[in-house]
Amino acid sequence: MTCLIEKAIYCPYCGESITVLINNEEIGQEYIEDCQVCCKPIIFGLSESTDEDLLISVRDENQTF
Repeated sequence: MTCLIEKAIYCPYCGESITVLINNEEIGQEYIEDCQVCCKPIIFGLSESTDEDLLISVRDENQTF
């Protein structure tokens, strides 16, 4: 079942706090979504902690993990 989770993140470009909807079925994947403030592409990485909590990492397109 698809579950959308609302999370606040900080844009790696402008530093503004934005609210995004995360699909829990995308855990283990990366995707790109534009910042709602500065319109630059944010790369999202979704994973799960050992306690099965959702972990979200964000980075700009020029940064590597």
